[in-house]
Amino acid sequence: MAASKTLLFLRSEVAVLLMLIVTLGIDMGKAQNGCTNQLSNLNVCAPFVVPGAVATPSAGCCEALQAVNSDCLCNTLRIASQLPSQCQLPSLACGIYASH
Repeated sequence: MAASKTLLFLRSEVAVLLMLIVTLGIDMGKAQNGCTNQLSNLNVCAPFVVPGAVATPSAGCCEALQAVNSDCLCNTLRIASQLPSQCQLPSLACGIYASH
């Protein structure tokens, strides 16, 4: 039960992140612009990250994710995790586990 709540929250956080990336379209220099472009291609993953949606990502989503530089993705997730504190909201403990 706790794992499904964690997964649900993670999907919600990623959905918000995808919406921010697509709507902001921030141009922060050539390297960062490349990261923004890579991340904007992840919009095909929206059906997977929306809570209650499909159980597996599409092939297009997996291809888009594979094309994203790992530093770009990790930095974006790190920055997104700071949103609550930047908005003066309580911090979140999501219990995200990495699989190997």
